[in-house]
Amino acid sequence: MAAPFRSVYRPLWRIITGSGRLTVGMRTFSFTENHFSAKNHKTASVGSPWTLHGAVCLQRLPVISQDRNPIEEEFSGLMQQMELERSLLSDHELRLLEDAARISRKQEEDYDSDEEEDYGDNEIVTAQDLEDAWEQKLKQFHPAQRSNGDKLDVSSSERCLADSLVLLIKQDVGSQKVWLLPQIQWKAEETLRQTAERALANLPGSDLKATFLGNAPCGFYKYKYPKDIQKEGSVGAKVFFFKAVTCSPKHLPLEKNSFAWVKKDELKDFLMPEYLKQVNRFIMSL
Repeated sequence: MAAPFRSVYRPLWRIITGSGRLTVGMRTFSFTENHFSAKNHKTASVGSPWTLHGAVCLQRLPVISQDRNPIEEEFSGLMQQMELERSLLSDHELRLLEDAARISRKQEEDYDSDEEEDYGDNEIVTAQDLEDAWEQKLKQFHPAQRSNGDKLDVSSSERCLADSLVLLIKQDVGSQKVWLLPQIQWKAEETLRQTAERALANLPGSDLKATFLGNAPCGFYKYKYPKDIQKEGSVGAKVFFFKAVTCSPKHLPLEKNSFAWVKKDELKDFLMPEYLKQVNRFIMSL
């Protein structure tokens, strides 16, 4: 049993007590009898034929609740009826009963005003007077419209307030202009999330305060450049998508028809089929 043990572990013993070099992966370890150190192993970088891009899927969250469907309307009416049947009288309703009882006593023949509470010189404000005052205030109140009438204006982030909207930018790809999620080419000194943040920050004149949802990409897409713009050694791009949300976006001062806020079911009217297939995998309808 001793011979196999020496044949297996003697190389490790020589590495520890001897001298030489050991390369593991991308690191080179140099060692002597009394010293062991590690240094980065520099290798010649091989250029990739694909360029990396970071993209951001920016969604504007719903501002108002969606309209109730018939089943929800029926259920809401049922719950209100149950709450009304089980509820007690409020202070205002009790005051209405007291006012009605007071008026009834005044109409009786044996009414004695000395038996009523002494209000002094103060004017009696009945519950009905309060209701009339509240009714006048209600007439002066005008609630905001749920439909602002600008559904066709896709450049406005205030459209379709009950739905979630996605920001699209028209970008140049070769000699064509296509609709894409905001994206920009990756730089060596930054992470892919930082690239996606830069793609949003580099929109001209934009002031979008967005919250990114995580550091890992939520989607991936790869496409080839048109043949007329393919560079030597670069055949296409690999795009990594990151998700972000915003609650109060401002209008982007970009050129007309260069950006759009669209719903998920409207993406098919803007994006290419293969690109849309990848985007639909991570966009949620909130």
